[in-house]
Amino acid sequence: MSSDDTPDAADSEAGIDRREAVREKAQQVHTRQSRARLARRSGLGVLALGAVAAVAVVVTWTVSTAGARPQLSPTNASGDGFVVADVVSGAVSSDLTAEAAVPVPTETPEAAEAEATPAPSTSAAPPVEIRVYVDYLSAGARDWQVANAAQLTSWVDDGAVTLSYYPVAMLTAKSNGTKYSLRAASAAACVATNSPDAFFAFNNELLVRQPEVDTDGYSDVQLADMAQATGVDATKQVRECIESGSYAAWAKSATERAVAGIPETDGLSLTGTPMVLVNGKQYIGDMSDPAEFSQFVLTSASDAYYRSAPTPTPTPTATPAP
Repeated sequence: MSSDDTPDAADSEAGIDRREAVREKAQQVHTRQSRARLARRSGLGVLALGAVAAVAVVVTWTVSTAGARPQLSPTNASGDGFVVADVVSGAVSSDLTAEAAVPVPTETPEAAEAEATPAPSTSAAPPVEIRVYVDYLSAGARDWQVANAAQLTSWVDDGAVTLSYYPVAMLTAKSNGTKYSLRAASAAACVATNSPDAFFAFNNELLVRQPEVDTDGYSDVQLADMAQATGVDATKQVRECIESGSYAAWAKSATERAVAGIPETDGLSLTGTPMVLVNGKQYIGDMSDPAEFSQFVLTSASDAYYRSAPTPTPTPTATPAP
């Protein structure tokens, strides 16, 4: 019996050894697979972390660059407006002088003799301040400019008024998506900054040759060509400024400031263009009637004169001898 049991025991032990060997090998394979999975996961994590870090670097660089790049503002703007210091000869087209300029009326000798206090005159009164808010796509702004360009030229040349234009962009959405009002206002700022002597002529050209509402308007290249045709200096700088829209952001901000409130007025804010202010008071007359506007200017000049003139001191008269 014992001789018969010995082979079976040996076979049993061999079977156990084989199973243990298979189990151990399987355990080794499982361990290697686990390590491989862990390595892959670690690699993916490192790659993801690297990608996030790269994105963070790009975002940080973009934000810091944008923050370091200041918004361009016209260097010679005064409260978002541009003073017309001089009118270049020939700036007003001949076709605008069909209706003669209406001069600011002055006193007559008879009136001077009849009144005890001095009458206002352009020489005695301080210059009248005229501020004009214009959108270069506004038909009303064109009408006012065409009607008054000639007499404005005369008044500026005579030193009777200080004239300032404020380019704004109220009608940016009315040009088939080209934002013409904004681009034209930016172009006006480019000329006022780089060639101020040509500003009045370019401003006048933009208004007189105004495109129709709901059209594309002029391209930036065409605006630069118009500026060059008005005789700007620094032609290269003006063209680069216009074609790159250097002052578009400024024009948008200036419009928002005017809508929020106009300085040195009795609570006025920009609601449409043109808005014409004479010594801080809004002109609400006929925009196409130069005589009516001239009378409004004269009245404002008279008010300014009486506010600034000293109170006359009575002259004593001799008492007759008894």
